[in-house]
Amino acid sequence: MGTPTEPPRCLGVVLAGGLSSRMGRDKALLSWRGRPLIEHQLEVLREAGVDEARVSGMRPDYQGVADATPQAGPLGGLAGIAQAVIGDADLLVIPVDMPLLQANLLQRLRSEQPQASSVSFAGHVLPLRLRLNTRSREALAELMSRGDPRRRSLRALQSALGHVELALGAGEAAQLADCNTETQWNEVAG
Repeated sequence: MGTPTEPPRCLGVVLAGGLSSRMGRDKALLSWRGRPLIEHQLEVLREAGVDEARVSGMRPDYQGVADATPQAGPLGGLAGIAQAVIGDADLLVIPVDMPLLQANLLQRLRSEQPQASSVSFAGHVLPLRLRLNTRSREALAELMSRGDPRRRSLRALQSALGHVELALGAGEAAQLADCNTETQWNEVAG
């Protein structure tokens, strides 16, 4: 755990628990530069300097952490990670389907606005730095208890925690291209 002069430990999290229904096949296992996309994303987190990298979702080959509530989207994945992590930490959360993401952009997200509870780039929910502590765990639990799934979202969590958005520099926005469909994947993987 961090002290006032020492930042908290930073855990990288790849969100890989979705059904990939719009893609029609498992996005985490798409081949990216000769290896599964999930492995590439874990490597990007390590290059960004996280203390440990984890996978959110039932991925036995990657010691994946099960979602707290199945099919509850990214929030369910984060709730599962929150239950599995002991103590406070900063979570550096990335989706599995953002292959152009680079470590230097994640390092910016990790280092800027160090006191903020929740930080992402302007206009984007992910990647996200989330301060995992009592307050954020309580917010996650409250959101997960909501009966209406449309009221359980990363945006709702960010709003509850007092979210900060960072401006994107020239050329950085291209790194945040999501590949949710075959068409989007083909454009990026070209």
